[in-house]
Amino acid sequence: MSATLCSNHAVYVGSFDPLTLGHVDIIRRAAAIFDRLTVGIGINPEKRPLFSPEERLLLTSQILNPFANVDVSCFQGLTVDFIRQCGARILVRGVRTLSDIEAEFTMTLANRALDPEIDTIFLMASEKYTHISSSLIKQIAQLGYHGAAGKLCEFVPPQIIEPLVSKYKPADPATSG
Repeated sequence: MSATLCSNHAVYVGSFDPLTLGHVDIIRRAAAIFDRLTVGIGINPEKRPLFSPEERLLLTSQILNPFANVDVSCFQGLTVDFIRQCGARILVRGVRTLSDIEAEFTMTLANRALDPEIDTIFLMASEKYTHISSSLIKQIAQLGYHGAAGKLCEFVPPQIIEPLVSKYKPADPATSG
């Protein structure tokens, strides 16, 4: 653990599959606290995300482009290794519910054991975003594809809606087969 880590540089990690308004709220608030914020899109080869790493990187980068002190990249492996590679010392985590706090507490203890130089800061989700989860958004897109776009604007940035809905559009019988 030789490299000096920057306390004014934080990292916010997640799968961001897809990026939600709740994520953007945490990013906006963290970007106002820290001089630099890196958003790390975690790639877990054992999971099957809806969006490819490249799609998530492109969409997230487009949405976060207005934040001058925010950069976005994909990573594989341990979060603490990614944070150290970024030169940051702070991990930002968003929490919505009491069950989130319990899970995040356990993860924080593990991260502390893996790298005691990295601290975790928790930001409570804004009340209007506490019910939003990526799985809820996927369910709305999948089950309500005809009217999903109108409903999804309350949960995800506008740039996410069309790519998300298109993942669940029924195949066109004229082109399949």
